[in-house]
Amino acid sequence: MDQKINQLYEEGKVDQAIHALIEKIDHNPRETANYLQLATYLLDQGSAEQARELLTKARGIAEDLVYDLAVCDYALGDFDQALARLAQIPDDDMTMYQKALVYLKLGQSQKALAYALSIKESDDRVKELIGDIWLALGELEAARASYLEIAEGQRSSKLNFLLGLTYFSQDREQAEEFFAKSKKQDPKYYQKAKDQYESLLKLLSQGKAGAGKE
Repeated sequence: MDQKINQLYEEGKVDQAIHALIEKIDHNPRETANYLQLATYLLDQGSAEQARELLTKARGIAEDLVYDLAVCDYALGDFDQALARLAQIPDDDMTMYQKALVYLKLGQSQKALAYALSIKESDDRVKELIGDIWLALGELEAARASYLEIAEGQRSSKLNFLLGLTYFSQDREQAEEFFAKSKKQDPKYYQKAKDQYESLLKLLSQGKAGAGKE
């Protein structure tokens, strides 16, 4: 990764960083690292189709871009295509993580869990994914345990909201504390999540179990 260009991107100079990478690609079209860096920025900006087109073009230079194309497919909601690509490469931690994401989106939560639990190096991203899968399976305590493995200072608005969800039927006061943290961090996400999980919250308030939405 070109660190100078990445610094521009991190400083919010998105167009400048993207144009710099395009110039590098024009100057040296066989350097795949530039394609990958640009595709990462395009995905981050919500331009998954452009990223996929870019990487498809780059595959004429290097064949080791299958995983990155699968990530683009996932971002575009083309889950079958993502799985077809992932099937072409070995099951390392990155591949299993991506497969778990895809199967979760497809509603095949047991398959997603099998892949997620097979990941050897479990970082916060993996712990969050495992929590999401347990939540989709309706296993609130298992979801909570996974989320709580993530340090308090590293929890996003989403994580705090979902932690509140897992406490809701057992400890309403604790649940409201997590909801309050979530709302403070990102009011828009909080309201969206509250609307998304409204039916589940109603079930939990009646002491009934339910599966989470994805």
